[in-house]
Amino acid sequence: MIRVRITTTVLVFLLFAFNLSGQETPINPISFRVFNPFILNPAVAGSKDYLSLEAIASFQGKNKSQIISANSRLAKSTQAYVSSPESKDFSNIGIGGFMFNDVSDTSKSIGFSAAGSYHFPLNDSKTSFLSVGASVKGVFNKIPALATDPESSPKKTFFPNADAGIYFYSPKFYAGLSAVNILGNPDTLKISDIPVTREYFLITGYKFVISSTRNIVIEPSIIFNTDDSLSMEFEDFVNPVLKLYFERFCVGTYVRDFDNFAFFFQYNYPGLYIGAYFEYPRATAFYKKELVAEVTLGINISGKKLRTKEALHW
Repeated sequence: MIRVRITTTVLVFLLFAFNLSGQETPINPISFRVFNPFILNPAVAGSKDYLSLEAIASFQGKNKSQIISANSRLAKSTQAYVSSPESKDFSNIGIGGFMFNDVSDTSKSIGFSAAGSYHFPLNDSKTSFLSVGASVKGVFNKIPALATDPESSPKKTFFPNADAGIYFYSPKFYAGLSAVNILGNPDTLKISDIPVTREYFLITGYKFVISSTRNIVIEPSIIFNTDDSLSMEFEDFVNPVLKLYFERFCVGTYVRDFDNFAFFFQYNYPGLYIGAYFEYPRATAFYKKELVAEVTLGINISGKKLRTKEALHW
């Protein structure tokens, strides 16, 4: 199976200073945090000059999850000339959405989200932008009856929710703040064990160009994750990510927690990339604990003719 991964108030984002735990929706697959941060911040939708389609599938024992996403900047009509090269002009509006399916021994969750964003150019060349975005989503949860309790019955719930974010990006630097599950957990009757809490994310990174001729780039980034519980240690809410690009190949690591080691890779064909993500415990033998294996497939559709290096989209 292939897993084919404006702000509400300024006060909300000040909470990033605290160390918290998080249970975002979706929780799995894990690697969407590395491959597709748009799912955690709707303001990222449309930040590229092409339509991005991505699918991710995760395998961990009997647990299986998939997520499909898409986002793009809306194009606007331009006057065409016979002698001019093919080009496309973009509006300031981005759109996106995703669907996910997460199945485990104890529950099944299916969800969807639709996002919109607006991008403000910060310079005349339109290489730096500040965007704001919001999304609405719904999550359907199903918990089967307990085998040990003959009087129990399956439980079904549907939770509406919303996300919001702000995002700055330029050719080398990017940073975004977002609030996920703004409505919190609407399950006031406590009939569901599905974790849904209000969360806040700060994602920032920088691309260091080592060699422009060989397309060698190092991209360190950090994901700060917090929620309303204010209960975690510093090492639990800081998740570093490191990517190394070399021509069409990308390899890296993601520190989700200090009990596991993760690495990933991607290979980019023109307009298409494939990748994989693996995670295994540091202190436990691999045969004693189920490993995490995820695969990703992405398609990038551009409306303009690209030079060779410009085609290296991820």
